[in-house]
This record gives sequence, structure tokens and C-alpha cells, in this order.
Amino acid sequence: MFSFDRRDFGPDFTFGVATAAYQIEGGQGDGRGSCIWDTFSATPGNVHNGDTGINACNHYELWPQDLDLIRDGGFDAYRFSFAWPRLIPDGTGPVNQAGVDFYDRLIDGMLERGIKPYATLYHWDLPSTLQDRGGWMNRDIANWFADYAALVANKFGDRLEATATINEPWCVAFLSHFLGVHAPGYRDLRAAARAMHHVLFAHGTAIDALRANGAKNLGIVLNLEKSEPATDSEADRQACDFGDALFNRWYLGGVFKGEYPEILTKWLEPYLPANYQADMEVVSRPLDWLGINYYTRGLYKASSEPGRPVEQVKGDLERTDIGWEIYPKGLSDLLVRVSNEYTKKPIYVTENGMAEVEGNDDPRRVKYYEDHLMAVLAAKAAGADVRGYFAWSLLDNYEWAEGYNKRFGLVHVDYETQKRTPKASFRAFQGMLHNSR
Repeated sequence: MFSFDRRDFGPDFTFGVATAAYQIEGGQGDGRGSCIWDTFSATPGNVHNGDTGINACNHYELWPQDLDLIRDGGFDAYRFSFAWPRLIPDGTGPVNQAGVDFYDRLIDGMLERGIKPYATLYHWDLPSTLQDRGGWMNRDIANWFADYAALVANKFGDRLEATATINEPWCVAFLSHFLGVHAPGYRDLRAAARAMHHVLFAHGTAIDALRANGAKNLGIVLNLEKSEPATDSEADRQACDFGDALFNRWYLGGVFKGEYPEILTKWLEPYLPANYQADMEVVSRPLDWLGINYYTRGLYKASSEPGRPVEQVKGDLERTDIGWEIYPKGLSDLLVRVSNEYTKKPIYVTENGMAEVEGNDDPRRVKYYEDHLMAVLAAKAAGADVRGYFAWSLLDNYEWAEGYNKRFGLVHVDYETQKRTPKASFRAFQGMLHNSR
């Protein structure tokens, strides 16, 4: 059990759980179009064990019991994502009514159980037909995404508590177009530079489309790290500055200040879209809130490899099962920094959690959540306007390039039988959220 009470967070603090469509839904019949993760995962060598999301947790059919779990856990809200190819199979053009009907059922099911719907428009499942046209490398994606956003606002907007445009644009752009770890799997600096700008430009056009169609309470979800130098040397401090610009300041600065860090625009100058500066007013459209996903820190040192700006190194802290260092202080530091330097809008921790080994008894995960929730309280005490916290994840699920090999869930999933079993970490939240001290 946790050592604090939900009342310690204030009367209006929102506790929720988070998932993503491709990671849990399955249900790839019923008119859903192909997405980049279908083909990326079908390509040998890209995903652990060749795992795909074709079945995942079968949330497409089992959503009622999953919503029951959220309600029974005492959570206030559910952060979920719409699957673009389920709603518009080719990314543009005809709408799949079966997809609209599914999200109607899901959202109504939340409201019937007293759960607030926090929606994300894009959590990495780009329709394959749009990838054929260049995907995030093509400036036209800003129009395609805006049209999709307008559809969501018109079909569901009146029932959504909050809507985020894009989940983790660093992953959409850099991880997927420079490092090649996620779909579409490019390792190309020009591709990355274009995606890094277009993903934020599309965010801005989507904000405009959502607002024009009556949607309220709009934001974006950024994954941020606590960037630190590996040593106190000047070279490593400079490396840390570059890493922080690449992981954090590009997205924070673009969204909230309408400017990218000069250290990166100089590096990317030959590859960025022509006249990208003219888009910055759209990139920095006013928001109602910011979501921050936090998992670990980044340790940087000067690179010894020609053409490589910096290197990341491993630290000596305790690690999760996926190898990420456990560093709760980094969350406090980030929340305070963002509040002081970038925005006074409400902040939500939209993802935080850890991969742990198989099993339902997960004391390390209970401690992880306890320590990170304490970090949230510390940030609030230091003046950060943190309004909510969403645990990642409700269910063990398809963990992208890790396949089904890593488990983040509060609820264990037997992928053969699809049986759900709450873990000790779920019970810890349940105890706190139902506690009336």
C-alpha cells in the first residue's frame, strides 16, 4: 500500500490509467486499415520474437471488462487513443462506420461508469497509405491530420474530458526516422529533420481544427527526460546541453515559445523544410494543458565518433526490466522546470510506470509508483501546477519493438486466454483511491 492518501494531492487532482490503441485493441478486421506498425512488425528483425499487434489484448471486444477494472480501481479517468486507420482506413477519404461505432461504445461505456475520457488523436499508428505518400516527412500531413482531428471533434468531442493531439513527438520523429527503432524505421537525418518539424506543425493545424469544430480542453503529450552530463567535464556538459535540446527543448520551445533551439537548427539546417520559420505561429498555438510522459533520465558524454554529436551512457541507478534507470527526482525536476520556464498551464503526468518481470506480485513497481507520486507532491509543493497523474499502463500489452516481452501493466494479461488479473500495484492504487482517511 502507498503511504499517502489521495487527499494529499488536492480535491481536484485526477488519477487515471493510460493505454494506446495499437498496443491493446487487436480487432484488425471490421474495416480497420493497415498502419505502419502492421508492416514494421511483419518485417523480420524489427520486433522481439516477430510479435505483432494483430490480437494484442483484444480490447476491441473485451473493453467492458477493462473499463470495469478502471472503475473498480477507483480511477477517475482513462487516457486512451483513437486509431486513425480504424476511423479513416486510408488516412483520408471514406470513414469506417464500424470504427466510429466502436469508439462510441467505448466512450459511452466510460461515461456510464463515471470515468472521464482523456483522448489522444495519434499514438503512432499512421495509416500505411499515408506512409506511402511520405508520412511525417511530407508537409501535407498537416492537412491530413487536421481533417482527422475535425472528424474526431465532430463525432466524439462533446463527450471528451480532454484531447491531446500527438503522443511523444520525439518518438514519432527522431526515434522513428533517425534511430530507426520504431516504425517506419528510417535512419536518415533529412527524414528526421522533416519529421521533427512536421509533427509539431501538424499538431498546430490539429489544434486549429479541433477548436474550429467545438472541441475543448486541448493539449499535447511530450515525453521528456532529465538530461544530465555523465561527468562534470566541460565536454560532457556541452553534450548534455545538446541532448537536452534534442530530447526536451525542441518540443517545449516549439510548442510554447514558437522557436527551436539554435544548437539544433544549426545542426539540421541543410535538412529542415524550406521556410519552416513561417510555420512557427501554428506550431505554438495556445493550449489548455500539457501532458508529460516521464520514465527515466538521459546521461550524456562527448562523442568520439565522427559526425555523431553526443553519446548516451548508462548510469549506476537501479533499473527496470527494460533497462531504464529509476530516478524519481528527475520527475520533480522536470515538472518544476517546465512550470518555471515554459508554461503556467496545468500539467498532467500522462504516463509514468515501469516494466517488471512476469507475475502478479510486483513490490518493486509498487515502490516505483510510490516514489514517483511523492515526486509529484514535491513538484506541487515547489509551485508546479500538476493536475493529474496517469499510470502506464492499465494492462500488460504490446510494447512496440519489445513485443510482448516487457510488461508494464497494473493488470496481468495472459495473452493465450486474455484473462486479466490485477497485480499488487493495482491493489495499491485501489487502496489509496478508495481510502477516506
